[in-house]
Amino acid sequence: MKTSIVLTIAALSLFSSYGQDAKVPFNNGLSKIESGDFKGAIAAFDSVLQLEPNDAEAYTNRAFAKAMLEDYTGAMADYNRGIELDPNDADAYSNRAVAKTRLRDYKGAIDDYTKAIQLDPKNAKAYANRGNDKHELSDRDGAMLDYNKAIELDASNAATYINRGVAKNESGDNKGAMADYNKGIELDPQDPDAYINRGLTKALLKDHRGAITDYNKVIELDPKNTNAYYQRGLSKIELADKDGGCTDLSKAGEMGLLKSYDVIKKHCQAR
Repeated sequence: MKTSIVLTIAALSLFSSYGQDAKVPFNNGLSKIESGDFKGAIAAFDSVLQLEPNDAEAYTNRAFAKAMLEDYTGAMADYNRGIELDPNDADAYSNRAVAKTRLRDYKGAIDDYTKAIQLDPKNAKAYANRGNDKHELSDRDGAMLDYNKAIELDASNAATYINRGVAKNESGDNKGAMADYNKGIELDPQDPDAYINRGLTKALLKDHRGAITDYNKVIELDPKNTNAYYQRGLSKIELADKDGGCTDLSKAGEMGLLKSYDVIKKHCQAR
């Protein structure tokens, strides 16, 4: 099962109490972030820090921009300094946790999400993301508790339902997983991960026709999804549509999913 990712970087800091000289580059940095010019944002916050070298918000906003450019090591350094200057900024801990997750420091990320939750107990995304990191460390029970709390706080986040569905699959609760995938798709009908996970679950429950319908939707949304062709091929073979199944498996193989050829050797040689 593929787990959807909820990781998001929290809201930008708002301008507070700079002198006029620092206010201009600070606001310019925020505008650059909002427009997606992250290199420009970094330059703007560099200017702020030359004028206000101990400003926590400038560090955390510069870290945001670095993270968006996938410079997670650089982002970490700025988050560390921002948190040193303002240890009560819940968003800074959540954002540093994102960087730690990207660097595969899941335990460190969990610690930061825990601190963010202590500072902001209604932070649904912190619970959801901490659940993801617990899942990465095979703490399924802990992940489930966090997903449940995240949904209690915010029942509108489709990805949290999808991720909880994955955890339920892994614990053997396929019917419960189906309910979560259904809800996730209701909230976000354009997420191919939701459909492929629901399709896999339907296949586990021997509903191969329903699974094929979901795989069709995945391919509609993401025509390069090799796994959708592969799984659809398997379900077609289960329904005795050997020609259709072997065609899908061949397509998956041509797209680079080499394990398809092992299934072709088993089921398609005598076509």
